[in-house]
Amino acid sequence: MSIFENLEPKDVFYYFEEICKIPHGSGNIRAISNYLADFAEKRNLEYYQDEIGNVIIIKEAARGYENHKPVMLQGHMDMVAVKKPGYEIDMEKEGLRVKAEEDRIYAEGTSLGGDDGIAVAYGLALLAGEDYKHPRIELVITVDEETGMDGARAIDLSVCKANQLINLDSEEEGIFLTGCAGGARVNYEFSYERIKQKGIPCFLKIGGLSGGHSGAEIHKGRGNANTILGRVLFRLSKKMKFCIVSLEGGLADNAIPREAQAEIVIMGYVNQNGNQFFEQEGFAVEECLTLLRHTIEKINKELETELADKDKDVRVEMKSFAISEVFCMEAEQSFRIAAFLNTIPYGVQAMSQAMPGLVETSLNLGILKCKEGMLHGGISVRSSFESAKEALINQLISLACLAGVQINITGDYPGWAYRKNSPLRDKMIEVYEKMFGQKPKVEAIHAGLECGLLASKLEELDCVSIGPDMKNIHTTEEELSISSTERVWKYLLKLLEEM
Repeated sequence: MSIFENLEPKDVFYYFEEICKIPHGSGNIRAISNYLADFAEKRNLEYYQDEIGNVIIIKEAARGYENHKPVMLQGHMDMVAVKKPGYEIDMEKEGLRVKAEEDRIYAEGTSLGGDDGIAVAYGLALLAGEDYKHPRIELVITVDEETGMDGARAIDLSVCKANQLINLDSEEEGIFLTGCAGGARVNYEFSYERIKQKGIPCFLKIGGLSGGHSGAEIHKGRGNANTILGRVLFRLSKKMKFCIVSLEGGLADNAIPREAQAEIVIMGYVNQNGNQFFEQEGFAVEECLTLLRHTIEKINKELETELADKDKDVRVEMKSFAISEVFCMEAEQSFRIAAFLNTIPYGVQAMSQAMPGLVETSLNLGILKCKEGMLHGGISVRSSFESAKEALINQLISLACLAGVQINITGDYPGWAYRKNSPLRDKMIEVYEKMFGQKPKVEAIHAGLECGLLASKLEELDCVSIGPDMKNIHTTEEELSISSTERVWKYLLKLLEEM
């Protein structure tokens, strides 16, 4: 029995539930891509599936709409796949455990993928329907939007005839998006030889943070677990000599990490009198651990004060073990990495002067992983100005050069500039006002959308982005509003009928 059987619109929620049954995290899209191709083939619809998994499905105009201008509907098939710590699910092989309560849909223990599964569900429901009134529809569903818009960058749109695009990748009903920032992913790598080192093994964990989308919620000033971890490690380096065993935090460069952790082994410390002690020279374990605990307690008090109105549950936890030998990074390299992580900027770098309240430039250290002699990291950089984006990337490159860290840039995508004259926007506003008795808000956002890349492929492509209400996307608290999904669906049908 369908979990969403009694929800309206039935067809939309049917396809959304089908999508949720298929694992479709970024980089794991082959199954969902094939599902879309099979959908088109079973209905004798014209479709194109490229090598990386992008799918275009075309449905010709309904009777009486043959002379209307074609319209492109667009979304992406991948989701940010995250789960709660300790929750037992393999998101690469298992479907989501979706639930419906009151006016919300969510997934038990994981993110939901309403971003952007609901766009795909809208598109499939529309193409499957027999009685809808619409012009020629070109449904464009891209891969790996969440990890750099690789699908939109690679897709061939030469089969498309539309010069108007309705993007379905927004999360606030009644807000029409008409521009967004450009962005890029800055990847760093640091290779090191693992050595055997004797000392006190310790485990550090940053937790209790809210996280969120690094484009939509970066202005809220929430804590970033990866940058806090860098802060903790550097503070400890001023009082102790240690080697890094492992580091890990975050799952996606465009998600603000909620948790991060480090394993270190302490070989020496400086006591309150400034005397240095090392394992080979009368190492006092309890004195060392007392110093460690006091340092962590002081950092916790600082964080509680700094993030009281944003992440009141933030906490640094520690656990120590008996002296032993472990494989780890060399001490000098460990210090260099601690200093590097502590120096990486985070959050809003500039606010827009032209549009009050809009973030202009930001960055987010979203991924941190250390495994088998290689430290990996991923930073999402965004800006409304190409020059500011380049300047911030160059700042990160300069920092990496000083730290001896290798760096490369991927997923560079252009901003989407606001069009002064937009017949599509005018029509959408007219239909919205007629249906709901009020004008929608017309805004630009800091988060990245694929409209800029797609517009670079089709001359004079007129774009507007809409979507139903969602909360906490890219997190395990993600929710999709049922009633908003229905209202946006009815609006989309009316819009297509009147275009």
